[in-house]
Amino acid sequence: MAVKIKTKDGLIDISNGVIATVVGGAATSNYGVVGMASKNAIRDGFDGILNRANYKRGVVVKSENNEITVDVYIIVGYGLKISEVSRNVQSSVKYNLKTQLGIDTKAVNVIVQSVKVLDE
Repeated sequence: MAVKIKTKDGLIDISNGVIATVVGGAATSNYGVVGMASKNAIRDGFDGILNRANYKRGVVVKSENNEITVDVYIIVGYGLKISEVSRNVQSSVKYNLKTQLGIDTKAVNVIVQSVKVLDE
């Protein structure tokens, strides 16, 4: 499924893979986010940090009426305030989707899959 944006010049289709890449980049750029996690860690047999090519495994995009709802699965660093990190992820994801792709987000749901001790 792709997001369709109607402009005066025509129709633009943005795939979920592109949206997942933008969302993953925005989420991992926040302080306290160790990385992206898989939404189906048990089924995928993968409980580690996703690399940039696999961000779509940690993002779920649901679209309706030119607005999308995004679920972001992240790993947070130990000792940090999870609610504050999640709030920062929500605002940066909304901002990046609006500025880079021109997509309005109805909601950004942040799911913390695990907490990891940061190496110093």
